[in-house]
Amino acid sequence: MSQAHPHTHQHVHHEPDDSDGLAEILDLDAEVLAGHTASIAAWLPLRSAPRQVVDLGCGTGAGTFALLDRFPDACVTAVDASAGHLRRLRAKACARGLEERVRTVQADLDATAWPDLGTPDLVWASASLHHLADPEHALGAVRELLAPGGVFAVVELAGFPRFLPDGAPEDRPGLEERCHAVVDRLQTEHMPHRGADWGPMLTAAGFTVEGLRTVAVDIEGTGSEAVGPYALAGLRRIRGAVATSLNPEDLTALDGLLDTNGPHSILRRDDLVVRTERTVWAARRT
Repeated sequence: MSQAHPHTHQHVHHEPDDSDGLAEILDLDAEVLAGHTASIAAWLPLRSAPRQVVDLGCGTGAGTFALLDRFPDACVTAVDASAGHLRRLRAKACARGLEERVRTVQADLDATAWPDLGTPDLVWASASLHHLADPEHALGAVRELLAPGGVFAVVELAGFPRFLPDGAPEDRPGLEERCHAVVDRLQTEHMPHRGADWGPMLTAAGFTVEGLRTVAVDIEGTGSEAVGPYALAGLRRIRGAVATSLNPEDLTALDGLLDTNGPHSILRRDDLVVRTERTVWAARRT
């Protein structure tokens, strides 16, 4: 669970230890959206720089490392259900010389009792709360562990990013939107809280919402070498979810985009973009 994976976040339903293809998407997502994540961390209405931070549903560490960069005196407890994601995050921390500032905790956030996560000044949850069966329980648990006056930042994407321009692919215009329509139907069944307005739920849990921000994501593919691989990995994952529901012509066109050796490979396109929106709620424990 984390930043922008298509279970995700916006996302194709996955099991907690589905760490291979999903981990790749999370890493690419972190690279492509790094500037947006940094700007959100800088925007948070903090009264002082936090020393103890918890990243709930940390995935492979997009939020964890953004917060470590933003708050150089802070330590982050990174929490996820996936042991594979946490191993990947730990390896990154060691490679960057940050292992002393990162603690990893494997935990099911739907469990009645959570492990000891300390008394953080800041809790960050990016694209993770909508995966929970009982997010109201999680909101109450976060309020209990936060230090008085601490901030809870909830970050959600409007949907997994779109990559193709209007009218593409040329042989099946609208293919991407039709794929997302299928994903949306599937995710409504598995994740009823996807796309929720977290403001009222945060207020009901005893928080004071002090900030609400929606950030448009519109990144030209020429601006990052990771956009092509990100689009490829994301559409591969989406294909796994929609294959039995698409009509044969759409599936053939999608396979053409995913064939990296074929003439219609998405990696051959020079008109890719990354388009979505991020909404952030900043809530204080009062």
